[in-house]
Amino acid sequence: MGAFKAVAPDYEQRAGVKLQGEVAPSMGATPQAIPNRLARHEPADVVLMVGAALDKLIKDGKVDPKTRVDLGKSYIAMAVRHGAPHPDISTMEAFKQTLLDAKSIAYSDSASGVYLSRVLFSQMHIADRIQSKSRMIPAQPVGEVVAGGDAEIGFQQLSELKPVDGIDIIGLIPDQAQQMTLYSAGVVTQSKHPEQAKQFLEFLSSTAAAPAIKASGLDPIAK
Repeated sequence: MGAFKAVAPDYEQRAGVKLQGEVAPSMGATPQAIPNRLARHEPADVVLMVGAALDKLIKDGKVDPKTRVDLGKSYIAMAVRHGAPHPDISTMEAFKQTLLDAKSIAYSDSASGVYLSRVLFSQMHIADRIQSKSRMIPAQPVGEVVAGGDAEIGFQQLSELKPVDGIDIIGLIPDQAQQMTLYSAGVVTQSKHPEQAKQFLEFLSSTAAAPAIKASGLDPIAK
């Protein structure tokens, strides 16, 4: 959604249209998740989401495969409430200690949270030690949970944390712990405005949109 907000004003001015976007998880059991909303036939023209989740929608016939475009690479970052002490995550050892010291940990129920909870924490041999103070957040930006004081530290894609007020983004987690997530987009097969949707995706994947996409926290594919 950060990328959408970043490019929308420029595109609206160029194309003379008004874009309307809604935040929704790329996956997960929550009713607000994009696949579940499309399954209920909620109206949509374009979906911007995790590439792997988009591929499943294409396989299920929900998104036109000919319209799929890759927009940018996203990386996992950590945030704390604005004004709170900034923990050290500059090395794997410091990152591990920060996780152990934290009173509460939040992560999304999308790609980054699944990776953290099912893969990384186990690889770091701390899953059992932090399980009781960790929780997966459905249908809400992790940054909002951190800003509200309901979690001491939170993890989500940098592009998802950047638009949230009331938090300090500490930075990306260490390279050894990192997982890249590809963000992609496509036109919904039931779109009532397929041509306009395709035009928007052409702009999104162009070099003209690359600076705004980069500012949103993604590493743009088009440079």
